Amino acid sequence: FKMLRASANLLANSLYRATASSCSLRASFASQASSNGVPVEVHNEGGSKRVVVTKELPGDRWLQILINAGCRVEVSKHPDVILSNNTIQKLIGSKCDGVIGQLTENWSSELFGALKDAGGIAYSNYAVGFNNVVVPEATSRGITVGNTPGVLTETTAELAAALTLAAARRIVEADSFMRGGHYKGWLPTLFVGQMLQNKTVGIIGAGRIGAAYARMMVEGHKMNLVYQDPYPNTKLEEYVKNYGELLRHHGEAPVACKRVDSIEDVLKEADVVSLHCLLDKSSTHLINKERLNMMKKDALLINAARGPIVDEVALVNHLKANPEFRCGLDVFEDEPAMKPGLADCPNAVIVPHIASASMWTRSGMATLAAANVAGRLMGHPVWPQPNNIAPFLDRPMNSFPAACPSIVNAKELGLPTGSEA
Repeated sequence: FKMLRASANLLANSLYRATASSCSLRASFASQASSNGVPVEVHNEGGSKRVVVTKELPGDRWLQILINAGCRVEVSKHPDVILSNNTIQKLIGSKCDGVIGQLTENWSSELFGALKDAGGIAYSNYAVGFNNVVVPEATSRGITVGNTPGVLTETTAELAAALTLAAARRIVEADSFMRGGHYKGWLPTLFVGQMLQNKTVGIIGAGRIGAAYARMMVEGHKMNLVYQDPYPNTKLEEYVKNYGELLRHHGEAPVACKRVDSIEDVLKEADVVSLHCLLDKSSTHLINKERLNMMKKDALLINAARGPIVDEVALVNHLKANPEFRCGLDVFEDEPAMKPGLADCPNAVIVPHIASASMWTRSGMATLAAANVAGRLMGHPVWPQPNNIAPFLDRPMNSFPAACPSIVNAKELGLPTGSEA
């Protein structure tokens, strides 16, 4: 694990260097300083409110939001990919009004206690998920917890679709084969994979991301859809029905959609199973040895949700025992580490948690996180339209919404909702 962390830190350093040119304009207006020994980049040095950002964020709009709110912004330049609680406490220091943190950080009593002691009232996760945050610990201290919904749907669904195609058509194996100089000529049996057309895709969790992925696979590959979710997604069902009618009108076989009662029903029927459920106690190791054995021998398992949903040890064993079974993973049970043996499985496509890694999405996440913190510090209400965050992303800065886009503990803190002040 130490070697993995060291390698990750080396990668981070090269990534920082690679993005330096794109940040040069912003950096030219910043100064370098230190917060209790931790190097930081300071923007708007004379700001009356101090906001700490634990990692460099893409784009510039987020920074302008905080500066317009009168904030002195300190961006950590610590080389570690994942900051320890001790390092974050040093960044918070003795005076800090708000923090934008990362999904990889452990925001519980220790960090919220430090933020409260420093006079802080606002925290935002740079993520839509917040299973790294013990929300009641923030609420008990009067600290808001923000997240960044509404900008990850299509981007995450696209990555899940990319993993599906890469696993089905053995793209990564073939790429490695070519780069290794092993290709000597075309062969009938070389890297034969699975075709997806007219097969069945299964979704576990038919929320926004799951539904977007389902539409991509149904419309793009004319796949039938089977899904499991506690709540019917009637909009998705209607979409598939209408697409089926379009196919029928053009003389093709229609596609079908059905909601089933159990996860087991999805696993037994689907050729591709994609996970889009929330992570909680009930979904931890949702996909285990027994359920893997229910799937077709040549099925595909896709996970761009949360790593612990899959029992990774069981998955490694299943991949080794069933070479025709394939998976695509964006997340891992002990992230950033992988369970022993996973990296050696040629039938696994593995990428480093990049589902949201499009510039539009990542910069949009930064905008929403900054607006959550800035809005709280300025005393703005909570945005009343959580499914419509476009005004935060698209409007000119002189008509930016005077609201916090998404505060997960707003009700518990008794915060008002409202549009623009």
